[in-house]
Formats: sequence, C-alpha cells, structure tokens
Amino acid sequence: MKVLYVASEAVPFAKSGGLGDVAGALPAALRKKLVGVRVVLPLYQEIRQDLKDQLTFLKEMWVPLSWRSQYCGIFEAKVNGVTYYLLDNQYYFGRRGFYGHFDDAERFAFFSKAALELLQHIDFEPDVINCNDWQTGLLPFYLNKFYRNINDCYQHVQVVYTIHNIQYQGIFSPDIVENVLGLDWLDYAGGYIQFDNCVNFMKTGIMAASWVTTVSPTYAQEIQNAYYGHGLQTLLQQENAKLSGIINGIDYDTYNPETDPHLFKNYSLETIADKKVNKTELQKLLNLPVNPEIPMIAMVTRLVDHKGLDLVEAVLDDILYDDVQLVVLGTGDWRYEEMMREAAARYPGKVSANITFNSDLAQKIYAGADIFLMPSQSEPCGLSQMIAMRYGTIPVVRETGGLKDTVLPYISWEGKGTGFTFANYNAHDMLHVIRQAEAAYYNPEQWPVLVENAMRQDFSWNGPAREYMALYRKLTNKR
Repeated sequence: MKVLYVASEAVPFAKSGGLGDVAGALPAALRKKLVGVRVVLPLYQEIRQDLKDQLTFLKEMWVPLSWRSQYCGIFEAKVNGVTYYLLDNQYYFGRRGFYGHFDDAERFAFFSKAALELLQHIDFEPDVINCNDWQTGLLPFYLNKFYRNINDCYQHVQVVYTIHNIQYQGIFSPDIVENVLGLDWLDYAGGYIQFDNCVNFMKTGIMAASWVTTVSPTYAQEIQNAYYGHGLQTLLQQENAKLSGIINGIDYDTYNPETDPHLFKNYSLETIADKKVNKTELQKLLNLPVNPEIPMIAMVTRLVDHKGLDLVEAVLDDILYDDVQLVVLGTGDWRYEEMMREAAARYPGKVSANITFNSDLAQKIYAGADIFLMPSQSEPCGLSQMIAMRYGTIPVVRETGGLKDTVLPYISWEGKGTGFTFANYNAHDMLHVIRQAEAAYYNPEQWPVLVENAMRQDFSWNGPAREYMALYRKLTNKR
C-alpha cells in the first residue's frame, strides 16, 4: 500500500491549525502500520531556516496552469522516517502567511497541479492520494480531467478527500475558471466546480474524490444538516454513500504527563497524587490562593462565539458564585477578552485571565486543572478534550462532533464515563453539568474513578491509522 498525503501544512514545517498536526502525525502512524507514505506540501517562506537547511534539492519541473507554465522546485526531507516533498515557487509561496492572499485560488490550483506532476519525477507510484481541505480540492478533478490516461502512475490511483473544517470551503469568483484554473465553462456549468454561482474548491473535492472522510463520525453526520453544513449539506446527503468519519488522535510523546518537560512534576496514573503538585504550583504561578482542595476549572481556547464563550458569558457569575477557581488561556474577540479581564478584576483570587498564546502555560494548565470546560457550538474533532483526559483533567463538553465521540458521559452508579456532557446549546444546561462535575470532585468514591477512566483512554494515532489503512485497502482492493 502506497499513499501520497497532500496537505497545505504539516508539522514540523508549517502549522496554522489542526490540519498541520494531523498531516504531521498521521503519515508517521501509517508508516508504522507498514504503509508506504509520503507527504507533499508547499515550501513556504515562513518555514524555519533550520528546517530549510535540512532540505535536499532533487530537481525542477514545469507545471502547466491555464496559459502558464510555472517553475516548481522539488525539495526532499525525511522526518520520523517519512519522506516529505516541499514544492517551491517563490511567486506563490515566497511571502508571509500561508493563506489569506488575493490570489489564493491560483496559488493552490498550482499546488494541486504540481502535486500531480510530481509523480512523473519521483520513484513513487501511490495507490491512494489523500487530499485535505479546500486547498487541495481541485486535485481529484485535475486528476480525472488531465492525468488519468497520460501515465500508468495515474491510471488506478484512488483519491480520499478529508474535510477538517467545512466552514472554510475555498470560494472564489467564476471569473477565474479559464485564465486562472485552466478549466473551461463546461466544467463550471457541469456542476463539479460551481456552487451558488461561485467556484467552490471543497465542493469540487467532494464530488471528484473516490471517498470523503472527516475528522469524527459525529461530524460526518452533522455536516449533512443545515446548521453544520454551511451550504453543502444537500450535496453531502447525496454523496453520503462515500462519506465517513475517522476521529483524529493526539501525539502521545508530546502529551505525556510522565515525560512532559513543561510540568512542575511529572506523574502517571500510579503516581496521580503528584497531579496536585502541578495544581498548587500553577496556583502560585497565577497568583491564585494556594488550595489543593478547591476545584479548578480551565479553558484553553480561542475566545470566540464558536467555542461557546457566549454560554460562559451568560452564566459566568453563576459559575463564580461557587467555590471554584477559573483559569482561562487564549485570545480572540475583544468582547470576550475584556469579559475575562473584567471577571479577574471583580473576582480577585478566583479568576486568572491569561489573554495570550503560551504553549508552556497551556501544558501546565492541562496538568494542574481538575475540570476542563469546552462548550463548543461545533467541533469537528477537537484535541483539547483528549489532551485534558490524558493528563487526568475531566472534560465538561457539549455533545457535538468529536467532543461527543471522545467524551463518555459519567454514570455514577456504574462507575463508567470519562466526563460530563450536555446536548442543547444552552447556558444553564452547561451550568448544570459543571455543577455535576463539582459534586463528583468532592466525592472521594467518584472522582478517582473518573480520573482513572479518563487516563486509561487511548487517543493515540494507532486507532485512526488502522481505520485509514482499512479504508485505503477497501478502495484499492489491496490486502
């Protein structure tokens, strides 16, 4: 089995969100399952120089795009045993920022074409190409229209298209169809690339791919209704025979309470008492009263409506009426940043508002907190709830997307479950389950069981890699 994984970002080279984590971790996990896998991504200007210094120049090629023939340099690197190809074109990628440029349609049309042209210049013939998000949405269409019959390396390849967040679809003016994308108006009128009188890269990928995955089973169902589908729900209902969800994993080497260098004191399930050392040291660091017995509620998040901050706003005083400490880390909308700063001023000793991005502090919070609050409006997969459980911090989440798939509601009389959940997007429903979590925290028979249940969950990439491998085998009839 050979897989070419095509993404617009991948750790350690480039990351702006969850896609970068997945594209860095999943190929390495697949390789351990004896899958031959290589990764293709753009050679951005903003890649760190020490990483660029490790690249090896292989050759150059020329990529046809409409009336242009554009230079593309092929560079190679090896990370964790996985081969990465970084595609160089200074006109498209020699600038600050990965996305958000006026010519993003042209930049990523070039990238999709270049990833296909690459196969004629390397000693690797994939059985499957796994594309990711709107930036690679044109690739399966280009494959079918221009490449299938020109070389044996394209003839039988299957394409898996993975949606990480359906909210970002790559929507552009139809004016780009001919001169920029190199397509004709029959392609547009035929419906593959046209949606709502615009060019839609994600719609193109969904329709042209052999199979469509997304990052959790629940999200695969949710995006087929209007609330979550951002306009594509009807299309996904039509294509649901080739749609499935596979939950993401987390890096168990990075997120490991036994070895994490950011912690005040490392611990495991066998030495769980040392978790309180992290709590008291975190309280000192944040100038909160040192009290190992008071429940500490944490949020490490973007401070935006999408992450449920409007629910928190509605009942913030009710939450802080209880004998708790609230620790918040993140940036976002000015409204919510000010809400947290003002709460810290009104409730000295109860609220720590850290309006910044600080990965070291984030790790300390995951380890030191007792309860992790994540009341998202929608969450395709979510990593924070899995990281929290890895550190024995109990999540309180809304039942949506990957949150529903990874957090099992606690059933006290059975001793089962890993957290507390609520279904309706309602502030008082959230408040109710927060108080359930607080009550369990004070129950010496319940809380240790919850912590053990959470820490024994396996959110490594082993399971997702097996599922992707099974899907690739299904599509190619390989065993």
